[in-house]
Amino acid sequence: MATALGVLAPAEVPPVEVDRWRHDGLVTTELSWQTAFGPPTRAWLVRPEHADDRPLPGVLALHCHAGVKHVGAERLVTTRTPSPGALRLRTACYEGQALADGLAREGFAVLAHDAFGWGSRGFRLDPPSWRLRTTMAAYRSQWSHTGQTPGPDEVYDVAAAEHEATVAKYAGVMGTSFAGAVAYDDLTALSVLAATPGVDRRRLGVVGFSGGGGRAVHLAALAPEVSASVVVCMMSTFAALYPAYLDAHSWLLATPGIGRDREWPDLAAARRRHHQLVLYAEDDELFPPQGMADADALLRRHFEGAVGSYRGVMLPGPHRFDRAMQDLAAAFLTDTLAR
Repeated sequence: MATALGVLAPAEVPPVEVDRWRHDGLVTTELSWQTAFGPPTRAWLVRPEHADDRPLPGVLALHCHAGVKHVGAERLVTTRTPSPGALRLRTACYEGQALADGLAREGFAVLAHDAFGWGSRGFRLDPPSWRLRTTMAAYRSQWSHTGQTPGPDEVYDVAAAEHEATVAKYAGVMGTSFAGAVAYDDLTALSVLAATPGVDRRRLGVVGFSGGGGRAVHLAALAPEVSASVVVCMMSTFAALYPAYLDAHSWLLATPGIGRDREWPDLAAARRRHHQLVLYAEDDELFPPQGMADADALLRRHFEGAVGSYRGVMLPGPHRFDRAMQDLAAAFLTDTLAR
C-alpha cells in the first residue's frame, strides 16, 4: 500500500497549542504543526472535561471530501467562531452534529486535522495553473450570464476541485500520489494523537465518512497501531464503479495502479488483526448497490477466522453520516477500544 500510494514516512512533529477552551462538558484544544512540505496543519483535540486519571482511547476523525476545500476538519468540531462553510457542511452531511464532539462525550480523546489540500493545507492558486485559468474564465462567464455572484469561498472550492487533477499529476511526477500526500498527513496526525499525554496509544481508532472513509481504509492498512476503523459510505468493488460511478470520486480513490492486483475491499482488509465497521447506504448515489453487496461479501470472507473482526451494516437512505450512524460508530468504537 505504501509503495502503491508513494507515501513518505512521517517524521515526529511536536504540535504547538494555539488555543484551548471549555464548552458543554468538553475541552477543545486547537493545535498546529509543521510537516515536511506545505503550510502548517491546523487541528483540534477534543476530550471530555471530567475524565478520570486513566489514559483515554484515541480516535482520529477524518473529514470528508464533499467538494469543499476551503474548510477541512472544522466541519467535525465545535470551534470558537465556526465558519459558515463548516456549519453548512455539518448540516448537509452530518445532520448538524459535530462528530468529534459526539465521540469525545463517549469518553474518547478525538483529534481532527486538516488533510493535505483542505483548510490550512490548501493551495493559494495564485498564480493559477494554465488549465485552471481557462476553466475559471468559463465559470465566471457562466456566473455572469446567470446573474450569480459567488463568494470567495465558493469560487475557491470550484477552483480547488478543478485543480485536484493538477495536484495529482504533480504528485505523480514527484513519485507520490494525491492519496499518498493525504495519507502522509493522516499518518502524521496519528503519531501526534498517539504521543498526546493522556491518550492510550495501545487503543487507537480511526473513523471517516465518504472521502474520509477512504482515508480510513488507507490508514488502517498503513498503520498497525490502529486497532479499530469505521468506514462510512465509502465501500464498493472497483469493478462495479466503472464506467458509471468512477467520475463521482476524487483522486483519493483513483491512484494509478491501486486496483491492479486487489479490489478496494481487499485493501480494507489488508490488516485483519484490527476490528472494522463499514456502514453502507442503500440509496447511496456514489456507489452501485451490487458493488456494495460484493464488497460486503468479500470483507466477510476476508475476516473469517481472523484475529480481528468485520461488521457491515446496510442502512436505508442516501449518502450521509447522520446522528444515528454516528451513534453506531461510537458504540462500535466503545466496544472495541474503550472496554
